[in-house]
Amino acid sequence: MENSSTGEGVVARGGLDDSVRGELASLRDSIDNIDAAVVHMLAERFKCTQRVGRLKADHDLPAADPAREARQIIRLRELAESAKLDPAFAEKLLNFIIAEVIRHHETIAGERLARDEEGEGDHG
Repeated sequence: MENSSTGEGVVARGGLDDSVRGELASLRDSIDNIDAAVVHMLAERFKCTQRVGRLKADHDLPAADPAREARQIIRLRELAESAKLDPAFAEKLLNFIIAEVIRHHETIAGERLARDEEGEGDHG
């Protein structure tokens, strides 16, 4: 081990200098914060898409909107490129999210249909 009083870093177990270990911990803290923000943003996104699903179900609109989805993929790929993120990765992520949203919309529509059918037999 090197002596920290000489101004040189102390080499800790595993051969990592204390300054490297500290920087790694700091970066991991940042990653953890970003992950938390991503989860919260996805939760907000899904709150909005749930409202869209209810609106679609109320007006007998299809769960999927392929034209919008295609526009969103193009838009997200462009955003990814400008952010120096792999556009193919961004597209895969959006396709995963879209599939989940459509599944939610289909569930909401099915629940709405079941309520409507129950209401037909109830004449008060």
